[in-house]
Amino acid sequence: MISALRLRKLTTQFGKWLYPGMRVKRWLALIVLGTVCTSLGLAIWVDLRPIFYSSKVLWGLVRGLAEILPNDISGPLVLVAGIGFVVLGLRFTLGSITEVLVPEGEDDLVERLFRHRRLSRGPKIVAIGGGTGLSTLLRGLKRYSANITAVVTVADDGGSSGRLRQQFGVLPPGDLRNCLAALADEEKLLTELFQYRFKTGEGLAGHSFGNLFLTVMAEITGDLEKGVEASSKVLAIRGRVLPATLDDMTLWADLDDGRHIEGESNISHAGGQIVRIGCSPAVPRALPQVVEAIVDADLVIIGPGSLYTSIAPNLLVPEIVQALRVSKARKIYICNVMTQPGETDGYAVSDHVRALEGAAGGPFFEAVLVHRDPPTRNLESLRRYEQQASYPVAIDRDNLTLMGLQLVMANVMDENDAGTTIRHSSRRLARALLRWYTRSLQQNPQDRAS
Repeated sequence: MISALRLRKLTTQFGKWLYPGMRVKRWLALIVLGTVCTSLGLAIWVDLRPIFYSSKVLWGLVRGLAEILPNDISGPLVLVAGIGFVVLGLRFTLGSITEVLVPEGEDDLVERLFRHRRLSRGPKIVAIGGGTGLSTLLRGLKRYSANITAVVTVADDGGSSGRLRQQFGVLPPGDLRNCLAALADEEKLLTELFQYRFKTGEGLAGHSFGNLFLTVMAEITGDLEKGVEASSKVLAIRGRVLPATLDDMTLWADLDDGRHIEGESNISHAGGQIVRIGCSPAVPRALPQVVEAIVDADLVIIGPGSLYTSIAPNLLVPEIVQALRVSKARKIYICNVMTQPGETDGYAVSDHVRALEGAAGGPFFEAVLVHRDPPTRNLESLRRYEQQASYPVAIDRDNLTLMGLQLVMANVMDENDAGTTIRHSSRRLARALLRWYTRSLQQNPQDRAS
């Protein structure tokens, strides 16, 4: 006898296949229709004779059962038995498939299918940036959509990425590595693997495994774009990661004291106010897939991250800026919570916006997301930041209003338990962005149709 608990579990598992959006019910109905058509076709083909004799046998069984048990008992009993046979048949069939495809069990298979269906219907999102800010954002966005394209800067020339760039002539893989790990299902394990740095070994010390992995994939496939695409398939990430350009891009900046600084790693350590930023070559070419993703997007997100060395380099690619102007997507910039020494000393929110508009040659987004409450949960963390000349970014509402920008305020900050870092929370940030996007569609329903 099957226990009540076991029966309830079987019923629940089978019921999950009937979740809305699973696209299973239509195929079950098709199986029933096919069975009926097959039976009718066979009956017509054999001139109904076997059907006639079979029906007589079945009718005799039914009459015999009705004589033993009343109709109100025998009818429901046979009906339940028939349904039970169908359910058990489907259950064992799905169990056999599950045993091969997902050893963890049917519960995990159903949840995976349901999550896949839900995420595949999510909005088409393009996230533009670099550094840890972009990977933080992607960890939250992948909970709402699988249609994500991360556009990543390739101007990094420091650390492991810089060494690989010099030795192998490949584009810096560091930010691409972080984004691939952030979009992977097994994010924790993959992040630990990709972030692992070799401590010893001639030529290996200081390199991360992820950087070496992408460098090898680029060598095997022919270039970094194909290497990242192949890595995405191997890692089964949600969405895709694309470099902003395949050109060998070198960042430069002019400071207010007249100095001209070259190299991304040198700019933030120069110790001056940045007045102009550019790159060599002066007109880098965008990846066609990047342009296409931006034009077709529903939502474009810029930031968070280092203003001049992670976000602005993407806007130095003219084709990306042109795509942003043409795209009908909602466009929003996520401002940093704290100023960054050497890049945004004394900057308010509007100063961040002006710097991006200067790099892009004019305005291109409609809203700015800022953290609502000051980071005062742990004053010790603020003191540590103050010792590094880093302070909360001032929210100057009036200037933003004059610039025609919508100010979106939400509590999106995350302080770690030790109180040593102040950064955006992946979940809160993604939730706030999707809430704003949904509300904007409700206010302008014609944009949904476009």
